[in-house]
Amino acid sequence: MDSRDALLARTRWRPWEFVFWAVVFVLPALLPSKALMINEIAIIALFALSLDLILGYTGIVSLGHAAFFGFGAYTSALFAKHVMPDPTVGLVVAIAASAALGAVASITILRGSDLTRLMVTLGTALLLLELANKLDWLTGGADGLQGVVMGPVLGLFEFDLYGRTAAWYSMAVLLVLFVVMRRLVQSSFGATLKAIRDNRLRAMAIGIPVVSRIAVIYTVAAAVAGAAGALLAQTTGFASLDVLAFDRSADVLLMLVIGGVGWLYGGIAGAIVFKLLQDTLSAVTPQYWMFWVGLILVLLVLVGRDRLLKPWTWFGKRAGAAR
Repeated sequence: MDSRDALLARTRWRPWEFVFWAVVFVLPALLPSKALMINEIAIIALFALSLDLILGYTGIVSLGHAAFFGFGAYTSALFAKHVMPDPTVGLVVAIAASAALGAVASITILRGSDLTRLMVTLGTALLLLELANKLDWLTGGADGLQGVVMGPVLGLFEFDLYGRTAAWYSMAVLLVLFVVMRRLVQSSFGATLKAIRDNRLRAMAIGIPVVSRIAVIYTVAAAVAGAAGALLAQTTGFASLDVLAFDRSADVLLMLVIGGVGWLYGGIAGAIVFKLLQDTLSAVTPQYWMFWVGLILVLLVLVGRDRLLKPWTWFGKRAGAAR
C-alpha cells in the first residue's frame, strides 16, 4: 500500500464511530433530565477540538484560546439582540467574526518561542476581557449581556427549558464541524501541520510554507472556538465576562491533557470526563473539587493514560526489574 492509499484509508469512518455518534444523539431522549449537561458537554467538546487543532496537530501552545470563544459568544448574543434572533444565522456570523479575529491574531504567533506565544495568546484574551468590561454600554460589563432572546432553530424547533432542543442543536453543530476538522487533519494539509509540529525547521527545508499553514490553522481554530462560544450564548441566552476568563482557557487545556492531544476524539473524551468529574466532585466537596481533579491529573502524568485505565499494569516494570 503506497502513501496515498494509506492516507485514504485513514479518512474512512470506522464502524465504532457510527455507533458512537448514534448513541450521542439518542442520549437527550434517553436522559431528558441530563439534557442541559449534555448540551454543555457538546459545547466544551467543540471548544477542546478547536484547541487541539493548534496544540495537538501544529504544536502551538495557547493560554488565551478563550479570546475566540468569548468573541463568538458576544458576537452571537449581540447579533440576536440587535439584528436577528435566528440562531443559525447568528452562528454563521459568529464563526466569520471569530475567524477574522483569528486571522489578525495569527500574526502575533508567527515569531518567537513557545513561551513568547504563551504570553502573547494570554495577552490577547486579557485585552478582550478588559475591553468587554469597559464597553459596558454594549456588552453589559460585569453584569453581562442580558435580554437575549433566541428564535427557533431553522424556524421549527423552539428552545425549551429542559434543554433537549439545545442539546440536539449543539450536537448537530459539533458533528458537522467534527466532520470538517476530521477531513482537514487527515488530508495532505493536515500532514504538513504534523510536520510543522514535529520539526518546523525541517518542514521549512522541504518546502512547506510554514507561516501560511500556521496562519490558516489558527484562523480555523479560532472559527471553531467562536462557534462553541456562540452555542453557549445561544443556548443560555446570556453572555458575560466569564466566557473570556483565563479559567476557560485553562479548563480546555485540562480536557486535552485528560483525553489526549493530536486525536480529535481525545478532545471529546476529555470534555466528557472533565464535566462528569466536575459535576460529581462538586456535589460531594463543593469547595475542594479542583483538588481531586488536580490529584487525578498528577496520577495521569505519573502513571500514564493507558496504564491508568489498566491498574494491573502499574507495577509491571518494577516486577520485571525485580526478576
